[in-house]
Amino acid sequence: MHATDQFTAPSGLPAGEGRLEVVCGPMFSGKTEELLRRIRRAQIANLPLELFKPATDIRYAEKEVVSHDRNAMPSTVVASSQALLQHVNAGPPLAVVGVDEAQFFDDGLPDVCSAMADRGIRVIVAGLDLDYEGRPFGPMPLLLALAEEVTKLHAVCVETGRAAHFSHRISGGDNQVELGAQDRYIPLARHAYVAAKEEENS
Repeated sequence: MHATDQFTAPSGLPAGEGRLEVVCGPMFSGKTEELLRRIRRAQIANLPLELFKPATDIRYAEKEVVSHDRNAMPSTVVASSQALLQHVNAGPPLAVVGVDEAQFFDDGLPDVCSAMADRGIRVIVAGLDLDYEGRPFGPMPLLLALAEEVTKLHAVCVETGRAAHFSHRISGGDNQVELGAQDRYIPLARHAYVAAKEEENS
């Protein structure tokens, strides 16, 4: 069954308010900071909202969304996109839903986010668009295609000082998902990233 068939529509929300916004970029680009900024503005407007993160993200706090700058907000931890959907269906009507670290979710997340937006919820998603190999990461490509608004952020390349688009892994294994921060990843601009990969393979 498609996610749209399972979603319970919130009541009392203005028509046409639903939308999907995606904030993407490499590590250390400020994605979570931007997500939290938008959520805080919704709080100031007294909109009913909830912030979600995947159960795999336990780097800084178990039940908070935390940026690399250690700004934090309480969040609901879910194991899958279906669990997120069930939680939203079971609770009071929401006007805004935030989702952090979207790349760690399963491939059902785009359908779930679209279903929520179709029913009038403003959905704000943040995540890595590329993995450490420079490949599109998890459900992010489809989320980017479905979104009304895409904000692509850049970090600062540690080699050149230019805008960095790539997250280069400097330690760890070969798994696509390996949690870490400055101990495992550095942001690099394209030519610095290409040079680093060539050096690895030489």
